[in-house]
Amino acid sequence: MQQAQTAPVVEPVQAAPEAAPVQPAPVPEETPREARASEAQLTRAERDELQIALEWAGFYQGRIDGAFGGGTRRSMAAWQAENGHDATGILTTRQRDQLLGQYYAVLEGMELARYADPRAGIAMDLPMGVLEFDRYEAPFAIFRPSGDLQARALLISQPGDLSAMNGLYEVMQTLEIVPLEGERSRDNGGFVIEGANDRIVSHTEVSLRNGQIKGFTLIWPAGDEERRTRVLGLMRASFERTEGVLSAAEVSDDGQSVDLVSGLKVRTAKATGSGFFIETRGTVLTSSDMVASCERITLNGVYTARVLASDPALGVAVLMPEDRLAPRRVAQFRAGDPRLQSEVAVAGFSFGGVLAAPTLTFGTLEDLRGLGGEEEMKRLALAALPGDVGGPVFDAGGTVLGMLLPRGDEEGRRLPDEVSFAAKGEMILDFLRDNGIQPVARGGMGPMAPEDLTALATDMTVLVGCW
Repeated sequence: MQQAQTAPVVEPVQAAPEAAPVQPAPVPEETPREARASEAQLTRAERDELQIALEWAGFYQGRIDGAFGGGTRRSMAAWQAENGHDATGILTTRQRDQLLGQYYAVLEGMELARYADPRAGIAMDLPMGVLEFDRYEAPFAIFRPSGDLQARALLISQPGDLSAMNGLYEVMQTLEIVPLEGERSRDNGGFVIEGANDRIVSHTEVSLRNGQIKGFTLIWPAGDEERRTRVLGLMRASFERTEGVLSAAEVSDDGQSVDLVSGLKVRTAKATGSGFFIETRGTVLTSSDMVASCERITLNGVYTARVLASDPALGVAVLMPEDRLAPRRVAQFRAGDPRLQSEVAVAGFSFGGVLAAPTLTFGTLEDLRGLGGEEEMKRLALAALPGDVGGPVFDAGGTVLGMLLPRGDEEGRRLPDEVSFAAKGEMILDFLRDNGIQPVARGGMGPMAPEDLTALATDMTVLVGCW
């Protein structure tokens, strides 16, 4: 008989008072001497809380140390004056209640509760007044909005090492719930990702300890910063690792789709094309048209890159990844042209990354010039798709003759499907060398078996995303 899984436990952070038929009498006002005496009974946590509340109210700028020195006393006096009290610098019990009431008023309706999830091995305070548990989609426990406020949260839990954590760091940035704009930081112990757009603000924190990767994400509507920062601060302060880690088997049928990662919608690029590795450090050649107006450029969906050099006249651009990559193989350019009508092939992500690997499209070399006699391009008899643009054009031996260019169809005129163009390899070599890149060049080789050419193309070709 299978043992039942332990369910998460939700406990209020502070128990709500029971309703009373008679309103309790207000706390009597104290003299400064009585206020100092009642203040002396406060715990360190309560004194810290008052300093935090004064800081939130804009009156205190010192350390949160529970020590009521001159700076704290001046901030108390300023708060008292602002709120119509005598500026004694010593808060009475009633005034402390008023200050904390102001501080916590912004959290009204949040219903902060201690959420302990033994399956994820995480316990922390969550605003259960606006969230409710939805489902597990490893490595996430997903919380959806429970009302009108469109807040969401994830608990993140998976076994893994530094490599797995770095992979999660890249994956998180492909999700729609993590906007592109925002600070990112990462080291061997964990990472933090901030993201914001005109709809949402997202905060993700993850750490790696003892072979377990754990953390959380909070997604909050834009324009509600006071509540968001307060809730986030309480979540961060309360986060606790407990026994257990979410199993990779915790997935649902609904969460698996080509446009989902662990049940979460993947952000889609505004355009995709192809490119190919030209150096062992991970430098990529692609179409200059493809990356001309991108706010962000990615390689294979996860690695951010920047334009290192571009030649719009030739139609090529060099991309440099932010993190050094280690491609299995790089392009070897052909020195000299093959004969006309020889077999060629283009490798590219024809279907915009729907397939995990590039496809090969075969054709022939038709002319060493463009249709208008352009010297910088070659004409191919090959039915390429828009997603192939930027991909390498191979000869039968696997050396690179050039890079596939956009077709150049114009309004009112469309070229036959089998007409394609490529930037000439020798001109690409000159461009690369002029920009301090030393590509590999060699003469033509004997024919390569189709399966070997496919393996070469898979190792060398890159999906380029324009965001």
